[in-house]
Amino acid sequence: MKKFILDFEVVENRRLHDLYSLLILSPIGHDLPDIRPGQFVQVAVDNSKTTFLRRPISVNYVDKSDNMLWLLVRKAGDGTSALLQKSPGDTVNLVLPLGNYFKLPANCGKFLLAGGGVGVAPMLYWGKVLRENGFNPEFLLGARSAKDILELEEFEKIGPVHISTEDGSLGEKGLVTLNSALEQTWDMIYCCGPAPMMKAVANVAKKIGTECEVSLENMMACGLGACLCCVENTVKGNVCVCTEGPIFNTRELTW
Repeated sequence: MKKFILDFEVVENRRLHDLYSLLILSPIGHDLPDIRPGQFVQVAVDNSKTTFLRRPISVNYVDKSDNMLWLLVRKAGDGTSALLQKSPGDTVNLVLPLGNYFKLPANCGKFLLAGGGVGVAPMLYWGKVLRENGFNPEFLLGARSAKDILELEEFEKIGPVHISTEDGSLGEKGLVTLNSALEQTWDMIYCCGPAPMMKAVANVAKKIGTECEVSLENMMACGLGACLCCVENTVKGNVCVCTEGPIFNTRELTW
């Protein structure tokens, strides 16, 4: 797919949590390019003296009718902290769309989209696309507590939502990997979140004979396969997650 370097205007900075903001962006003077579920962008950070490289952020949602792109940003360091301070009217520069993407299933079935923490981000747009194409996705969201469950109302607009919180303040108490939803039969499981969570979900899928695709969140610098920061070992050898991924069937990984 063709890559673009475009300036975007911040339409809204919706603070969801002390650590999370939803940045709603609109390209300046352009229509949104074709962006697929699971892809990511590289965001330039121009208001941080300690940040020299772009920051990779998953595409959270695409609203083509309003020409809007949503990015769910978690505060993790100086770069993301600077992005959380953006105000409506500010400009951010993005390289996009990057990486591979989720592909529509060949047949109807039961599909579970699982996300933990900021790993819920790519599941919202993927769920939307599945729904628009006649599929009926369900979601599994996990976090430490009720206040850490992100974008719940948006997910509920698309399909049923299963929830796990570690303190039991919402949904089932415990880790997302222990949620009773994973005891059901699924034709496909999609997952994004911390590596231990994805590995545990992949193991569950393997036990029940279900295919599983994950969106890896390896550290990235360039997003174009040049810096080799994001290399992942696969059954075919080492590959760059930013170009060969971030979406992988877990059968391809050496987990």
